[in-house]
Amino acid sequence: MQRLAFKMQLKPGCAQEYQQRHDALWPEIKQVLAEAGVSEYSIFLDEETNVLFAFQKVSGDGGSQDLADNEAVRRWWGYMEDLMETNPDSSPVSVPLREVFYLE
Repeated sequence: MQRLAFKMQLKPGCAQEYQQRHDALWPEIKQVLAEAGVSEYSIFLDEETNVLFAFQKVSGDGGSQDLADNEAVRRWWGYMEDLMETNPDSSPVSVPLREVFYLE
C-alpha cells in the first residue's frame, strides 16, 4: 500500500462551492477511485493560501491523478475546472509531495 500526497490550488472565494461539490461526490467517481485502489482519500484546505493538500492510500501503481483515461474522471475535472487551477485538459494542477516522516 502506497501513501500519496499532493497539493492543488483553489481559486479565491471558491472554498464553499468546492466543499459542496465534494459533499455530493458522484457515485461513479467513488466507484472509479475504489476500482483504482484509492482509499482513505482526504483533502484539506489551507484557508490562508487556498492551497489544497490531498492524501490517499493506493493499492495499485497510481493514484487519483493518474485516471485521465476515464471518461467520468474527465467530466469531474471539467465540472471542477472553474474552482481551481487546471491544466489544458481540465485536470487539476497537482504537485506531488515527498514524504519526509511517517509514524504508524
